Amino acid sequence: MVSRAPEGGSKVTNGRQLFIDGDARLKVSRRFRDVLASIAMDLGGVDRLSEGQKQIARRCAMLSVECEIMESAAVAGQPFDLDAYGQLTDRLGRAFQRLGLKRVMHDVMPDLGAYLTATAAGKSQDGLGAVTTADTTSAAERSASGPRGQ
Repeated sequence: MVSRAPEGGSKVTNGRQLFIDGDARLKVSRRFRDVLASIAMDLGGVDRLSEGQKQIARRCAMLSVECEIMESAAVAGQPFDLDAYGQLTDRLGRAFQRLGLKRVMHDVMPDLGAYLTATAAGKSQDGLGAVTTADTTSAAERSASGPRGQ
């Protein structure tokens, strides 16, 4: 196998171009770049990846973007191929396993002290903070105060 100096490699190899052909300015190309960068960061940074890991990361990014395209079409009411989507997500999961990414459990329970402080301050952590006290007045309280406007 012939080894080339870095300046003799392709633009993709040298990192000056994202794809062999195609327009890197398109939305889908930018999204691909973002997903690929996120995957590389999850693995410790692109400089720590072998060429094989970089290649699998590219495939994972492409499968992810393709799934996102299908999801966008589905929520827009366009036809949705559930079988193709399922196959892509299964392949994506297997590719992530090969790449070495593992599912990491995160503690999603709020800290009791932080929750009580936020609640006392009138801030809700569950998105219900927009409900005002006027909206929470019971029907009995409203009927006891008489008809509106008096």
